[in-house]
Amino acid sequence: MRLKPIDRQVVALMGASSGIGREAATRFAKCGAKVVVSARNEAALRSLVDEIQRDGGEALAVPADVAEFEQVEAVADKAVEEYGALDTWVHSSGVGLYATFDQTEPEEFRRVMDVNLMGQVYGAMVALPHLKREGRGALVHITSVEAKRSAPFHSAYAASKHGVDGFLESLRVELKREGWSIGVTNVMPAAINTPFFSSSRTKLGAKPMGFPPIYQPNTVADVVLYAAEHPTREMVAGGAGKAMLLTQRISPRLMDALMLLAGFDSQKTDEPKSEDDPHNLFEAIDEDRIEGDFSDRAHPRSLHNWLGTTYPNARRTALAGLITLGAVKLLRARRS
Repeated sequence: MRLKPIDRQVVALMGASSGIGREAATRFAKCGAKVVVSARNEAALRSLVDEIQRDGGEALAVPADVAEFEQVEAVADKAVEEYGALDTWVHSSGVGLYATFDQTEPEEFRRVMDVNLMGQVYGAMVALPHLKREGRGALVHITSVEAKRSAPFHSAYAASKHGVDGFLESLRVELKREGWSIGVTNVMPAAINTPFFSSSRTKLGAKPMGFPPIYQPNTVADVVLYAAEHPTREMVAGGAGKAMLLTQRISPRLMDALMLLAGFDSQKTDEPKSEDDPHNLFEAIDEDRIEGDFSDRAHPRSLHNWLGTTYPNARRTALAGLITLGAVKLLRARRS
């Protein structure tokens, strides 16, 4: 499957006002793509477009709530109207709720599902007709390692991410059977230093944080840009996330034990926060940062992803070398 180089693409990014989406938008623009950015926060989108244009890039803002199908559809239509095509759809919109299940209200659970699951579904629905018209393209859906392994306090969030994973697996096979050159990539970040934690609604009594180690947003942007040119089924952003999913695959019971041991207190900071403090579950808040509140402890990059997206051949060569070395040592041990 051969996709256009990024400098010839029109890229739509949902959830671009802050965090991963904003970082990816600026990176796409710097690489020469025409970008259409969307989120609920119109002021944050305007500042993003201004920043991209000052740096010589092309960008257009289309505000939208991803839980509303017609608003998502307008983003895709505007991209084609303005730039004549749509080549890559990047969906990073998401909201968080930190609460035990018995603290969660029905309308809160529903809202998380509407944004995190149905928003992703709506994105693929509106993008696909345009990608098919072009004959090729990429759907890049940013979920979480919780698409494969749930964590405490995240019953709604993890359910929504699991739902996206199942939806993409079905869609991917259908498109392959029909012969479309359309990549469907599930990008699963580990804990990333974005405003997500400070923007989430919390009932923990404290400001939440991600499982350490935490990575900077460029770790995910690297993966997103790679997927826009190189269709890949699944990509984990952050080596710690890869280790977590490997452990889950080998022994779910071991992951249960690790969650019981370290999965509760590790998600709480020492900073008090009430459930009534500002959050973006139902309404946009004034937030346009790329990085969150944990820059002093966030890893600037993931070696796992750096090798995979920048030097994939080097990673394969290193892996082959390790396998060969192991085989040689095994043979020597048997001969002795």
